[in-house]
Amino acid sequence: MNFNPTPHQIKRVRHELRIREVEVVRVLPLSKNFISVTFSGEDLADFTSLSFDDHIKFMFTNAKGEAVRRDYTPREFNVEKRELTIEFALHDGGDASAWAQQATVGQHVSIGGPRGSMVIPMDYDWYVLIGDATALPAIHRRIEELPQNARATVIMQIADLDDSRQFQTQAEVAVTWVTDSTALIAAIKSLNLAAGDGFIWCAGEASSMATVKQILLTDKNHSSKDMSVGSYWKQGLSDFHERL
Repeated sequence: MNFNPTPHQIKRVRHELRIREVEVVRVLPLSKNFISVTFSGEDLADFTSLSFDDHIKFMFTNAKGEAVRRDYTPREFNVEKRELTIEFALHDGGDASAWAQQATVGQHVSIGGPRGSMVIPMDYDWYVLIGDATALPAIHRRIEELPQNARATVIMQIADLDDSRQFQTQAEVAVTWVTDSTALIAAIKSLNLAAGDGFIWCAGEASSMATVKQILLTDKNHSSKDMSVGSYWKQGLSDFHERL
């Protein structure tokens, strides 16, 4: 019997949930509103992150002595060095943002997960990646991982254009930077999807991403099976994350 695997098959992988103790080994300012923090520790020996939008739970104590838990995407992981890098978007009033701004080598925190990975295959004809500042680390990782000859369109919303960056990639990538959700929606409405099979990945603020998903489904007639839309945060709430 001949076996013909389904093209563009998304693979979901479950991981054993573990809490790991790690130590800060590097702190690197990336731009006006982004800081990269690298952690290390023997607990990372069996850490696994198979997808650019994996989520780990970052756990620390804030200035008031309160336990805080926030979701972050693993920006990079080096298994040989047992080093995990997370990028923090800085903003007023955020516990994690405040922690990142005072992070120093030698500090200890805990991380949990990821619980699982949604592995999006590399055999699509094209990709569209859409997000706000909270999605920039995940999008950056995906662009780096795309193979030669892959095509990707990126629409990134950042409040300050000083936070725009260059992406090192083998793929053919076109990037549009916008500074608010209105411009983001306008850019998506004017987007012409290429011929062939494509995958669209989006993440950002909940209400904005709900609008984005509706446009992609109705105006652009893109199939929901070739799309992932997530809300990384919600206005007025903390520690919020869900798939839409």
